Amino acid sequence: MSDCITCENTNCLIKKNIKNPNIEKFLAEKHNIKCKKSQQFIMEGAPAHGLFFVRQGKVKVVKTGIYGREQIVRFAHDGEIIGHRGFGSNRHYPIGALAINETLLCNFTNEVLTQMLHEIPDLTFDLMLFYSEELNRSETKVRKFAQMTVREKVIDAFLYINRKFGQTNDGFFDIQLARKDFADFAGTTEEQVIRIISSLKKENLLKSSGKKLGIIDVALLKKEISEHNYFLDS
Repeated sequence: MSDCITCENTNCLIKKNIKNPNIEKFLAEKHNIKCKKSQQFIMEGAPAHGLFFVRQGKVKVVKTGIYGREQIVRFAHDGEIIGHRGFGSNRHYPIGALAINETLLCNFTNEVLTQMLHEIPDLTFDLMLFYSEELNRSETKVRKFAQMTVREKVIDAFLYINRKFGQTNDGFFDIQLARKDFADFAGTTEEQVIRIISSLKKENLLKSSGKKLGIIDVALLKKEISEHNYFLDS
């Protein structure tokens, strides 16, 4: 329970409602889970066992697409929710989730969370807003995939990663992803991603060192997809 009180993830819905007197008894029901790098903690199609909140770490959420190809739906980090599509009437997870690096998770079962939502109206309202924003992002992504070129999709993916995780002092993304991960997120092939990275490096818009990538000039790269600017999300 104490770790929720001392947790610094102010964007976490549980943390936002930590001062509610009704929440204390539910915090005692929380499960703490530690995942190793690349460990899968949600299996697509498996029975739902509640919501996961990222205490610390980085996670990728995946879904099996046509011909069994893996599609990365989104990434998540400290304070964010995983497994929300398995809550409610859907008793099975429609997605899978893997830890990108060593990750600490907080888990509340569906039963405990249902009780929390009945007794803590502010938490219910916050979760409703979260679902609304998620729906908007999903609809936006559909339009983006329909209207962007492959190069624009890859650039959009780089800008998303930059916004989501930021850059280290040496100017590289604060997360290391394989080229295939960028391809699975952008909805293209690994070969296309490699070619576009090469082009962007020649144009002095991107830099790399091994698996590490970094944007040299964010504003200049944004101009590439300026007509799609309304698609940008956090």
